[in-house]
Amino acid sequence: MLRRLRVLPCLIAAAAAAQPGSPRLSTPSQPLSAGDAYKQGHSHRGPAYDVGPREKPWEMKHIGHTPFPITHKNAEVQKWFDQGVALLHSFWDYEAERAFRWCLKLEPENAMCYWGLARAAGGERAGGFVREAAKRKHKVTERERLYIEALEAQVLPETLRDRGPMNFDERRRKYRRALETLVVKYPDDVEAKALLAYANMGDDRFGVELMIRQVLAIDAEHPGAHHYRIHNWNYHEPEQALESCARYGKIASGIGHALHMPGHVYSTVGMWHEAAISMDSATRVEKQYMKDRLTFPFNNWNYGHNRAYLSYIQEQLGMAGAAIFGARQLIDAPLDPQANSDNTYSSHSQGINSMIRALVKFERWNELLDKQTIPWRNIFMDKMNKAYVEARAHLGLAAVDKAEQAVQEHGKLKPELEKNKNFEPVYNVQATELRARLALAKGETLLGLSLLSGAADKQFEMQRGDNDPPRYPESLYVALGRAYLDAKSPVLAVQAFEKALTLTRNDCFALGGLVEAHSALGERDKAREAMARLLHVSAAGDKGLRFLERALATGIKAEPRDQSPRPQRNYARTTLDRYGPSAWEPYAAPALDVRDPDGKHVTLEEYRGKNVILVFYLGRECLHCMEQLKKIGGRKDDWERLGAVVLAISSNQPEDNAKYLKDMKVPAARILSDRSFENARRFKSYDDFEEMELHSTILIDKKGRVYWGRNGGEPFADMNFLVKQLERMNELTKEPEKLIPAGN
Repeated sequence: MLRRLRVLPCLIAAAAAAQPGSPRLSTPSQPLSAGDAYKQGHSHRGPAYDVGPREKPWEMKHIGHTPFPITHKNAEVQKWFDQGVALLHSFWDYEAERAFRWCLKLEPENAMCYWGLARAAGGERAGGFVREAAKRKHKVTERERLYIEALEAQVLPETLRDRGPMNFDERRRKYRRALETLVVKYPDDVEAKALLAYANMGDDRFGVELMIRQVLAIDAEHPGAHHYRIHNWNYHEPEQALESCARYGKIASGIGHALHMPGHVYSTVGMWHEAAISMDSATRVEKQYMKDRLTFPFNNWNYGHNRAYLSYIQEQLGMAGAAIFGARQLIDAPLDPQANSDNTYSSHSQGINSMIRALVKFERWNELLDKQTIPWRNIFMDKMNKAYVEARAHLGLAAVDKAEQAVQEHGKLKPELEKNKNFEPVYNVQATELRARLALAKGETLLGLSLLSGAADKQFEMQRGDNDPPRYPESLYVALGRAYLDAKSPVLAVQAFEKALTLTRNDCFALGGLVEAHSALGERDKAREAMARLLHVSAAGDKGLRFLERALATGIKAEPRDQSPRPQRNYARTTLDRYGPSAWEPYAAPALDVRDPDGKHVTLEEYRGKNVILVFYLGRECLHCMEQLKKIGGRKDDWERLGAVVLAISSNQPEDNAKYLKDMKVPAARILSDRSFENARRFKSYDDFEEMELHSTILIDKKGRVYWGRNGGEPFADMNFLVKQLERMNELTKEPEKLIPAGN
């Protein structure tokens, strides 16, 4: 997945510093004193610091090593700066920002710390950080100044320009020109060449490759060079990146994205076993990180995409159970009103799409019709897909009348396309495909084949050039080949299956059809060749796969043979436990040891078998906190219905809580004291950079596991969301797992 440049044109205004060494990035129209900010849980430094990590970094292993010498007074700054740069090379911006923030705490006047923050933060926050770097660039070397000025060229507007702000392309050109100057002046600077290669990815593939070779000639283990080569060749001639695919994941094996990106290339060239090893390793590293750092799937920027991609690859290997399990993991993962809601690319949405794709491909019609399988939402995407899969399922079960009704429901959605233009291509292909399948079911063979051929062409064009998991649940050229076989036209079936294989190399569904078509034509050598490829790809597949059984029923025999650009390991025989767990689950809650108003110790053990709403608030003096607790108190009946208790914790002393308890009027909450912030630290409710407590709302299930949480500068006030999430938690904890993950 080729990410857009992370440092985008900045939209926020410059602001004056709140105090020496503490830059203030809030706009002048929204003044906020440091004292008020502290009381409300907001950063002293302004809104730009309210977003992102709030805890100190730790020394991370297996992320690659990219020394980037900078001017500094404190030797520890260089250590964390190098860690931040290494993380940036693998697009782990969140953890990179943590390292740069700690640099800033150690050395508040260091210009390059702000440069690193600008690159890690990106978006609207970058401009403020770049301005702070620019204010201090007279204190650094010429080389460092050029790095800062390159970022200025991309991020900051020119105030004297008459034509208004530059567009994104203009900024990119200026940025690249500035980096070119840096590379020419400092030809031995590996980092400058790596950044210039990154800036030119996809635009000048040959030039980028030459720059990457120069970097690797000096540092053969440079994680950025291998990463950028993979992106550079990802969509065109991906074989050029296979060497870097083999090395990048080993160099930075502690980063999910470093293990994930080779999987893109492996999928494109049809190396499905290596692709599965790559993506599975990546998801495990990310799940281990979540477990170690007490975060959630929606906190990790690439996890949903990664897990959805793994399910797609497992489908290509015939691993139906594993693919469906992965989809269920994404569907059942915690929702979040901001980070995991109804957005098309949210983890939850990707889980639903993965479930649709797997169940359609493996013809699980009854599961598709089961109302418990997919939690359909009242949004256009789901209404469209629900009508589509119900029509497919009814057709698969030979219930033509019911299928017709579902097709009509799909047609009724057409007026809504005006407000949902993004879905128009998919909707139109679905509509044509359903008409085709309905015609075939009614015996109107010529009409059905004609319509299906047109739908296959459109689906092919929609998927071509995109090596992410396809938006459409199956290759329609495979469906067309199957329809030709049913119509006793094996010559046309061969052509359709071959066309499908140009879109998806070593597609096991197309290979299975090809065995049948060549066998029907008496072309046994070609049938054996297709069977050999099929048996290799599906070596880890489930038993009883229909496409494989149909191929085997031809009587064609062959030994499994790989026809990939490079040798592969076998996914099923490769142990990946060293990377992390195979499944995500809520993590065990940290220890809680607080005191009630009488000074007695209170722990979570008292509430085992109950859901716990854990609220860290900033004391009775925080008006926002009191508003939050009042809202919580207003839902007392809901908490009782859902088997939940509310524990509200602050640094107020027990005696103060006893004194003010009646005035607080929070009947639904137990008011507790965390004297020295020890509990706040354990529950990620403390800012190590500015040494202050934060707002947190955390949901702990009946088994004592943290299922959802939110912390930061604002108290969480969406009570309806908490009710719905608790309802989901109760459903998930009462039912045993229906599916098991892959056994590797």
